[in-house]
Amino acid sequence: MLELAPFYWLLALLLAAAAWRNARERRFAQACFWAVLALLFAGGDWILAARKAGNPFPAQLAGVGVVALALLSLRMRRMHIAEAPREQRLASAQRLGHRLLWPALLIPLVTLLVVMFGPKLAFGTTKFLGEGSPTLVGLGLACVVAALAALRVTREMPAMAFVENRRLLDTLGWAALLPIVLATLGGVFAASGVGESVASLVSMVIPTDSRIACLLAYALGMVLFTMIMGNAFAAFPVMTAGIGLPLLIQRHGADPAILGSLGMLTGYCGTLLTPMAANFNLVPAALLELDDPNGVIRAQWATAVPLLAVNIALMALLVFR
Repeated sequence: MLELAPFYWLLALLLAAAAWRNARERRFAQACFWAVLALLFAGGDWILAARKAGNPFPAQLAGVGVVALALLSLRMRRMHIAEAPREQRLASAQRLGHRLLWPALLIPLVTLLVVMFGPKLAFGTTKFLGEGSPTLVGLGLACVVAALAALRVTREMPAMAFVENRRLLDTLGWAALLPIVLATLGGVFAASGVGESVASLVSMVIPTDSRIACLLAYALGMVLFTMIMGNAFAAFPVMTAGIGLPLLIQRHGADPAILGSLGMLTGYCGTLLTPMAANFNLVPAALLELDDPNGVIRAQWATAVPLLAVNIALMALLVFR
């Protein structure tokens, strides 16, 4: 039975390896940051089990760990990490050609196959998938398959996966956590009732009997909240709880699957336009050493605006069928 927990433990192992390598090089801020994060991922099951049993201490300890991550992030600095010589990397790229893309393409392919067929597979009375989201389990399995395929294509030793994982983590730094943090922030906002507040405000401003007005409020709200919060994952639960579910789905009968998928894509139009999406817009500018820190956003706005218009038109045509 395939469950989500082993993939979290594998992630914790990769983070611990990055912490150990930084500690050996006396980069203690990075070492402590990745070590605390490894402990949080490895101890997730213990925290949930203790909380279910009525013991709040492990969850409080995890909260201290999150605060420690915020403080440690202030001490983290980007440093040059040695790579293979440029000539060697060019020769390897020319030898491998487009085969370099195969492992990356395996990630969405394997994830899709697991989501589509995983819940239907069983060996006797034992199901192929255990508890947990099939999408997350499929993504975890896909990453493992892609890593093995990358080792096969490049003919590198398995230890190279840990070396390159550490190099990428230290290059991204604390920004590597932004997608997780922003998605969590969206869940916190939804649980604290921000969605209901949004619904009240929207009901005061727009004619809720008009499905097009509600649709525009939902689409533009996704873009605005994404620009403020930096990630469509954070905006999605707020806008869906405030406008999508009560007004569009329950009141006007919108198709939830089409609305959700196009709504998320609409939110990413805001991601293209905001410096709050640091991992998408500011980190690449830093990695490419651009003179203009907002250069990525300036290059993307011409795509974001027409894409937003197309998404709104598609939603108007498809969600009310």
